[in-house]
Amino acid sequence: MKALHKKIYMLAGYNTISMGTGRKEFHPKKERPGMEHYLKEAGQASLNMIGGATNVDEGVVGNFMAARFIKQANLPAFFPMIDEGLKYIPAVRVEGACASGGLALTTGIKSILAGSADVVLAIGFEVQNTMKAMYGADVLAGAGWQQTRKKGHAYYFPGVFSDRAGVYYEKFGRERTRKAMARWYCNAIENARLCETAQEYHNQNNDLEGTANTPLNPKKFVDHLNVFDCSKVSDGASSIVIVSEEGLRKIGSEAKDAVEVIGFAHAVADITQKPENMTSLTTLKTAVKKAMAMAEITIDQLGTIEVHDCFSIAGILALEAIGFADEGKGAEFVLAGHTARNGSIPVNTTGGLIGWGHPTGATGIHQAVTIWEQLTGRAGKAQIKISKEKPYALSVNMGGDDRSLVAIVYKSGE
Repeated sequence: MKALHKKIYMLAGYNTISMGTGRKEFHPKKERPGMEHYLKEAGQASLNMIGGATNVDEGVVGNFMAARFIKQANLPAFFPMIDEGLKYIPAVRVEGACASGGLALTTGIKSILAGSADVVLAIGFEVQNTMKAMYGADVLAGAGWQQTRKKGHAYYFPGVFSDRAGVYYEKFGRERTRKAMARWYCNAIENARLCETAQEYHNQNNDLEGTANTPLNPKKFVDHLNVFDCSKVSDGASSIVIVSEEGLRKIGSEAKDAVEVIGFAHAVADITQKPENMTSLTTLKTAVKKAMAMAEITIDQLGTIEVHDCFSIAGILALEAIGFADEGKGAEFVLAGHTARNGSIPVNTTGGLIGWGHPTGATGIHQAVTIWEQLTGRAGKAQIKISKEKPYALSVNMGGDDRSLVAIVYKSGE
């Protein structure tokens, strides 16, 4: 992959609360904020950080299933609702299942590279708590091939990753893997408790490990995962602004206030085919390899990463696909403490999908916001130390079962 031919920055990131079970404000029988609330809160927050809407050249919104969850399409036309100053700007909606947020980022990056814009406002959102979990699971199954839906588990994607986990247990050992998956959950909640917008921020459970080790119950759920191995149903939005060097000057900001994008990749695999290898995320591996090659760095130089842990087993598989551990050794890597916030490679420092939440269209942008906060020292209580020896970061956003992947490499702006 060729290096980028111009500098691209991200800044002015913002996350709404990730709303759902676990938040004190959430009540399934009471009216909750709708998409307009989330879009406006996130969008206006970013606009306020860049001098207002008149500085924006283009808009892009990432969303997966608004047409199903809330019966709303034509999402680009909501930009003027966020701010009147966005009226008549070009805007698009992009969708790639749970990688929709990442696709919003790459769409903005490409507009900057093409020279059609210097300032792009990227927003991702989802409102999913409009349905009971069983019905929502059927909507989310749209990230897979619908011809297989009737053959799949009622909880479709938990079933898909349960199948991956079952093969992983058989090949590499169930007990050790389950311990690592429990540790993954504990790390996620511990990190989420440090982030006020996280869905698990209010989690005060004193026995996280015991909860994580809740016995599997195939009769009521899936064969090889419990509910704590899974990310939750979430409502929320995230926003960030993508700019060129000219865009930085236009909004009156400096590079030190931003992160620079030094590599990115988007890869897809055939949704109609079964995984090449049940214990390897091969598309994720390909996307990361391309992004890292463009950035011209190695994983040893990464100071933090955000991975798509829709399920705890997906987090372990992602570590192996990135290259931190050989296939089958990801569990050992986690159990050795490497992924903890004080480990050799802190992962998902605000909780990831399991801890912060997974409003599907927002997730990829939430990852970028977290990295922007970490690399610029804005992460508050969730802040980790970024060393001069490891100044880079990576985000990996996955749609479906390793089918749509976006990987982005960042460094602090200079």
